[in-house]
Parts: sequence; structure tokens; C-alpha cells
Amino acid sequence: MSTACAQYILAVNSGSSSLKFGLYQKDNLLMALHGSVKPNSSDENHFIVQDHHNEFLANHPLAHSGVLPGIKELISWLHGQRTRYPISAIAHRLVQGGPNHREPEIITPQLLKQIHQFTYLAPNHIPIALEVIKAFQAGFPDAVQVACFDTYFHKDMPAYAKHYPLPAKYQEQGLQRYGFHGLSYEYIMGKLITKSPGVLKKKVVIAHLGNGASMVAIKNGRSVDTTMGLSPMGGLVMGTRSGDLDPGVLLFLLNKGKLSTKELDDLLSRDSGLKAIAGYSDMETLVLNQARDQKAAEAITTFCYQIKRSIGALAAAMGGLDILVFTGGIGENSAVIREYICQDMAFLGIRINKRLNNKGHRIISKKNSTVTVRVMATDEAAVMAKHTQTLISKSFIS
Repeated sequence: MSTACAQYILAVNSGSSSLKFGLYQKDNLLMALHGSVKPNSSDENHFIVQDHHNEFLANHPLAHSGVLPGIKELISWLHGQRTRYPISAIAHRLVQGGPNHREPEIITPQLLKQIHQFTYLAPNHIPIALEVIKAFQAGFPDAVQVACFDTYFHKDMPAYAKHYPLPAKYQEQGLQRYGFHGLSYEYIMGKLITKSPGVLKKKVVIAHLGNGASMVAIKNGRSVDTTMGLSPMGGLVMGTRSGDLDPGVLLFLLNKGKLSTKELDDLLSRDSGLKAIAGYSDMETLVLNQARDQKAAEAITTFCYQIKRSIGALAAAMGGLDILVFTGGIGENSAVIREYICQDMAFLGIRINKRLNNKGHRIISKKNSTVTVRVMATDEAAVMAKHTQTLISKSFIS
């Protein structure tokens, strides 16, 4: 329950077409509100705000689609609640900050300029993120704005996993494997460590599976490899993103397809992946249709095959596997996809209990499974709020 003297931290997680947010008390980080702006089943953008009991405080369609109209609606709604929820800081998820910006930091004009220079590393994410930051700076000029980078969790990956076998001059321009979904991985590891500090000595694979999907290998609490590389387009096949491709495929598309770099980017990020295979990318719909739609079944098989293959590769990178975690919209909510992925993985020690899996239990592995298989909800906004609280405390900003 809010009080007159309470201050709040707003955590904003904006994507290329949707956004999620959470509002947290500055002192104790208790969540007061959470919400989203995203397309519904009719492709109509919907604005939702719920309190900590999940009671709806706002739930209505928006006249215009896209992130920026959603941000405008959120700012307007928060202004209407500003006496009850005074906001002193706003945390922003940024996919990419280049090689020199990994740790959370307070946003300055100089930082925004430097991030803009790395737009080419994430052209579908950085421009929108910068617009979102500007909108909140204008809407809340007295609030501290904080950047939380999705690459932070992977900053200490070993050089052999981080660097591409290309001339050093490109590395100097920021070409390296950054890894993403770091805020999600940080949250999951924090929860695992709270349950059992011994996790820091374990070999863990976390599968963050959603419309965007990646996996990470964590050994002794450290990210040692991950499926995404330079950009969020790489690694696993995703909803509309291609995932990893033979470099020859890109040359083919440029030479034979006569694509411009913009057309190539649009193809790989918006018109590839599950959408290219089945004609649509929503996993829930694919699962419902797989029995009568061969293309849907093919898309699911491709998705699960690549994840299964990556589990084996990441386990090999660590010399074994102790814990496998499923998270993200698909990983947490689709028992069918988890079952498909874990089929025929007993050679690696992965054996799941179908009954527990179908009932949505948090631990779904069998007693004789040498790998503990968990299903966990992630909360990137909570991590962002925590980083912001720490930064404010260190900087003596009230």
C-alpha cells in the first residue's frame, strides 16, 4: 500500500512492437503495478495496468498500434496517478550498448549519443529505445533515467566464446558475440541462488523461449556461452527471426536476391523463422494446429530440434549439465514444447515426468533424472528496478 512519502521506480521494457512495465517502491522494491501494451488476438493494441493483486486498473484498446502510442498512453496514465505513485527513477531495458556499455548506468546526453552510434548493431531495437527514453525524459523531467543493458550478464564470457574468427579491425569496431536476454538470466540465477547457494558450483542451462529465444550456459555462476551473438537475430530459430545462417546464405540473398541491406534486415528479422515456415509465428496457435497443418508441425519440429541441439552443445561447452531451466512465454507456458524438447535426452541425464510437466509443476524432472529440469517465471523489470535502486544509492541521488 502506498504512502504519501513513498517514491517509485518505473521499469520499462520496450520491444520493437510491444512493451511491458513494472512500478516498484523505491525503498523495498515491492511491486505496486505492472502492465503491458501489446497486440491481442485481433491484432488490436491493448493497454493493460494491473495492481499487485492482478486487479485491472486499466484495460482498453488503443487507437494506434506501435510502441510509441503505447508509451504516450502510459505516460498519460501515470501522470493521472502521480500523487499516489510519485516516480523518482525510470529504468530502461536497452538491448545493446556496444562493447563499452554493459553495466547499468545513469543516462546522460553523452551516453545517448554513444548508444546511437551503435544503432547498426541492433537497428530494430535501438532507435525505438532511444525514442522511448526521450519520451520519458520529457514526461518525467525530474526523474533519474537509467539504462539497463541486456548484454551485461554475458560481459565476462571467455574470449574463445566471445570473438569471431575475423580480422582484429572489425573487433575494434564492436564486432563480437554479445549475448542477450541477460536481464532474464540474471533474474533466474538470482532465484536459483536464493533457493540453493550451491547453484554457484553447478552447470546450468537456461532456455529463454519466447517470440525471441536464446539459451545460455552458466558454469560457476558465470555465462560461458550463449546462442545469440552479435545481434538478437542470431542463434535459435525464432518467431520471425532466422537465427544462425551459413554466411553463404547471406551472400546468396545479396547477390541472387538482389536485396539491399535494409531488405535483408527486414527479411531476417521480420519475415523469417517460424513465420517463414508456417505462415504465422504464434506458438500457441502452431501447437493447436499441428495435427492438421503440416507446416505448423514442421515449424514446431524445427524449433524444438534446434533447442535440443543447443542443449547438447552448451552442456559440452561446460563439460556436463546439472540444471535445465525453461522460462519465457513459451518455455514457461507450453508443456507440449517442453516435452518435445526433452524427448530422447536421457543420454544427457534429462528425464521429465509428463504428469508433472502437464500440470505445470516447477520441477518436472523424474527422480532418476541426473539433471534437474525446472520451469520458472522470469521478471526482467524486477532486475532493472534493483539495478536502479543500487545506482541511485551509490550516486547519492534522492
